[in-house]
Amino acid sequence: MEQVLGAIEVALASAFKKDNPASGQNISVTLNPNSGEVSVYALKTVVESVEDDEREITLLDASKIRRDVAIGDEVAAAEPLPHNASRIAAQTAKQVVLQRLREAERELLFQEFAQHEGDIMSGIVETSDPGRTITLDLGRAQAILPHDEQVNSERYRKGQRVKVFILSVRSAPKGPEILCRRVHNGVVEIKAIAREAGFRSKVAVSATQPGIDPVGSCIGIRGNRIQSIVNELQGEKIDIVSWDPDPKAFIAKSLSPSEPVQVELLDSEQTAVVVVPDRQLSLAIGKEGQNTRLAARLTGWRLDIKGMTEWEGIREARLHAAAEAAAKAAQEAASLPAAQAEAVAEATEILKVEEPAEAAVVAEAEAIVQGVSEALDTEAELAQTAAEPQAVADVAENDIDKDGILEALILEEELLQQAEVETVPAQGDSEVGISVDDLDSFHPRPYARR
Repeated sequence: MEQVLGAIEVALASAFKKDNPASGQNISVTLNPNSGEVSVYALKTVVESVEDDEREITLLDASKIRRDVAIGDEVAAAEPLPHNASRIAAQTAKQVVLQRLREAERELLFQEFAQHEGDIMSGIVETSDPGRTITLDLGRAQAILPHDEQVNSERYRKGQRVKVFILSVRSAPKGPEILCRRVHNGVVEIKAIAREAGFRSKVAVSATQPGIDPVGSCIGIRGNRIQSIVNELQGEKIDIVSWDPDPKAFIAKSLSPSEPVQVELLDSEQTAVVVVPDRQLSLAIGKEGQNTRLAARLTGWRLDIKGMTEWEGIREARLHAAAEAAAKAAQEAASLPAAQAEAVAEATEILKVEEPAEAAVVAEAEAIVQGVSEALDTEAELAQTAAEPQAVADVAENDIDKDGILEALILEEELLQQAEVETVPAQGDSEVGISVDDLDSFHPRPYARR
């Protein structure tokens, strides 16, 4: 209201000056807003000695009008001047009033949007020429979206409503000049987004400053921030997870709301085996595999979801196979030098580490066992090559020894037979007769009864 009254007073003063250009007086106009009465006064400069009565006044006379007056001040004359504005003066006053009102409106707009500098506002696209600056309608003002501040993958169409970040607000002759952008590096940074339009989205965020919770900052107090985005997307579900540089931790968080108990990475295949409790297996996979599919897009890894029971079977099979390989290597290393035996023992001991690292341990043990096996094969080939001449000599020597032993046995047998022939007595001497009487006298003694 005060600005409007000031604009009208300035316009009336300009009109009265135009009606009396010869007077050369400095005119001041006062408007009573209650009655609408207009008073016109001549402004005079306070001086020590007056040279022009219409434009100057002494200090003594000025002190009668206003007490706190000093040399060089301007005071209004005690009596108002007669005034009767003409048609031209009225037209001039109208133009001045309109101009002052426009200036006041621009100033109010500048103050209003200057308060939103650094905030996010919604606007409607007015011009959408590809590769050029876009003009947005923010309601009472227009904003400029330069080409450098646009997202390359986005396509804007006329009438589309978009949200922009107010970068700066400057005062200009035609109104406030508002510069905005679609991307802004603030405290919370969006690392990755995976979305199935109309159904569900997963967003990975991180904080650029320590001590700030990125997930809580995006959700807001009582979920007011995320709820406004959900309403804008017509009720689409949004999962906000904390980004982590460790792939295992990031994959575990991306499968929210499930709680994985173990993540195993297979870098060669860009695959991650995720173990979840049996009761959360369906929750981790999601409806028609949606949760796993979005998590795979968000992390860039192929995910293989396993239940706890299935994982226990796989782990036992791996440990059994690794133990068999280690036992076989230990048997082969029984006849090896000390250095190779120590290598096999090391491979066997590796199998006794904790279970979370079992896959890497099994792979390392298998590699060591394979190396020991290759060393065994190489040594066996070298030993066989070196032992071939000696083996031929041993065979020939064994053949000679066997022939000599056989001849000695035959000779010994012949000597024994000859000795037996010489010790046998003559046939007459050797026969001893027994008579019938002798036979009758021979009776066996009866056994005594006990």
